[in-house]
Amino acid sequence: MDQLVVDAPIVAVTVYPGRARVTRRGQITVPAGDQTVYVEPLPLSLEEDSIRVAGRGPATVLGVDVATQRYPQAPDETVAALEQARLDAQDEVTQLIDADDVQAQLDTFLAQLARRAGNSFARTLASGDAGAELGGFTESLTDRLSAVRATRRELAAQRREAEKRLAAADRRLAAIVQQRIPDRRTAAIALALETEAEVEIELSYVVPAANWTSSYDVRLTGGRLTLSWYGLITQQSGEDWPECDLTLSTARPTVTAKVPELDPWYLDRFQPPMPVAPGGPVALGMQVAGGRENLQSRRASALVAEQAAFDAVEATVEQGMTAASYTPPRPVAVPADGATHRATIASIDLEAELDYITAPVRSTDVHLRATVVNSSAHTLPAGKASVFHEAEFVGSAALPLWAPGEDVELALGLDDRIRVERKLVRREASKATLGSTRRRQVEYETKIENHTPRNARITVLDQLPVARDHEITVKPLSAEPEPAETTDLGVITWKLDLPAGKETAIKLAFRVDTAKSVDLTGWRE
Repeated sequence: MDQLVVDAPIVAVTVYPGRARVTRRGQITVPAGDQTVYVEPLPLSLEEDSIRVAGRGPATVLGVDVATQRYPQAPDETVAALEQARLDAQDEVTQLIDADDVQAQLDTFLAQLARRAGNSFARTLASGDAGAELGGFTESLTDRLSAVRATRRELAAQRREAEKRLAAADRRLAAIVQQRIPDRRTAAIALALETEAEVEIELSYVVPAANWTSSYDVRLTGGRLTLSWYGLITQQSGEDWPECDLTLSTARPTVTAKVPELDPWYLDRFQPPMPVAPGGPVALGMQVAGGRENLQSRRASALVAEQAAFDAVEATVEQGMTAASYTPPRPVAVPADGATHRATIASIDLEAELDYITAPVRSTDVHLRATVVNSSAHTLPAGKASVFHEAEFVGSAALPLWAPGEDVELALGLDDRIRVERKLVRREASKATLGSTRRRQVEYETKIENHTPRNARITVLDQLPVARDHEITVKPLSAEPEPAETTDLGVITWKLDLPAGKETAIKLAFRVDTAKSVDLTGWRE
């Protein structure tokens, strides 16, 4: 009796960080009685404990077993077609080599013929009886040689193209090493039916080697920021995913859901090891220690076994209240080639508060910055963002995990229309005398010019040195205008509102006193 094999293509995939749940669905007519229905081929990498069977129809599922089928060649259509394409390209290369070899021999023959005929025609020319046949022969031989060499050039071009196709097939096969393994899994589903009926079988399982991450395009237009959110999907599970219901989930099935518990934290007096004489006590001690080690080993083994069993159960957990799932607006096919395939998740318009920030003590570059509040309902995972200002690409940024209502700062590139210049305008230094200290006193001036067509809010950062020795003293002398903030690490912050076409200046002066025995390091001007 032939096996009952149901044609169950992939109809849905849920991708988690690090793995994916694949769902297959198909219909088949099953005779009455206890029957076994097979779903195949399935990837070798599937997790057996994750297999679930559901369906519709007058049937009862009695159980499901998973077996490994050994095939002489890969049953996967994509891999089989790719292997056949490689063989075809190899055959074409071989045929072109043979054809070129034939043409090469013909070329050699014509060249030899020309040399032999040349001797005969030379004697004819010497006798003064050349005739019209010499011109005809020469022209015919020239045409044949030209045709042969043109054919060889064409064959060489065709061979290069065939070798490119062969190399591409080799690279494609190398990229899907798992699929080149011909063996596959088969799910044997035991059913019980009272009468013959058509049933719908749905089989789902979890595969590793699948992942998705977030990527963003951040585009600033005027005062509004548009964030395009993409899911980057990769998988090497051993089977291609066609265009189907694709869901991207932030659930993490492999993470334990157990609430952490703390063991007591003991502090005790250190007890030095007691010296013992050789003999029985040592042997007894070794027996006791060995017994403890065995007991600890048994406990560790039991714990590992418990953890392994717990992890296996957790691997089948679906998303919960702490996770979110996203369905791209259009289906996306994801081959098992390890390449990245992008799916659009959402496009979000956000309000952006723009300002500028510069740290002229390090660089006179002025950065445009946007402070943006996540006003959407999405918790945006961390990911790389490509930043655009209007239509211009200005760079890349790392977007952190971004919860609804949370604000983040995004660097939107440099703006050369805000000019900054910092210079040392005063320097005083005194040498140490007997019983005195060395003194260094400096004053810096920073000029800021706004050449943009609008008012600019500018944050300027400068700093005071921080002493790490009690014989080094740093004393601020003046800071104009009054800073908005000064930290314990010496960072000074000014927040300026500079009208269009205007300029302003910031002055900072401080003094450093050192004892005469101190050799100062870290000083810069």
